[in-house]
Amino acid sequence: MHSTVQGHVVMNLVVSSELSFRIVVDLDYDPVDPYAIRFTFHLPGDAPVTWVFARELLLDGISRPTGEGDVHIRPVGEELSEVRVVLRSPDGDALLRTSAPPLIAFLARTDRLVPMGQEFTGGDLDEQLALILGSGCENAG
Repeated sequence: MHSTVQGHVVMNLVVSSELSFRIVVDLDYDPVDPYAIRFTFHLPGDAPVTWVFARELLLDGISRPTGEGDVHIRPVGEELSEVRVVLRSPDGDALLRTSAPPLIAFLARTDRLVPMGQEFTGGDLDEQLALILGSGCENAG
């Protein structure tokens, strides 16, 4: 059994400059997919929606504008206390705002499990290679 990192954050889904509403977002990190973070959005009246994007993208987006394509993350203001997330899909864009400290704490927990930059330097890779190479040698003879 392997460990995962899970958390929750409350985000504001911005509908317009006058209207936004709070939604609960589940955060999930599994070292089986060490580069990815899963955000599951619980929208009122709809089934949960999960977006998967790079852990490094979230880390970078807390301190500077980052992202290409479907996910863009940037700090709001100079104090790095709030983060803006834009998600783009064929159905439209979603603008979300949230406090940065819970995201920073979540990322710190993922880093303790699998340090950034060391995603594939652990024993799991060695075990997988041994299995692959071991079965390759048995089949070769």
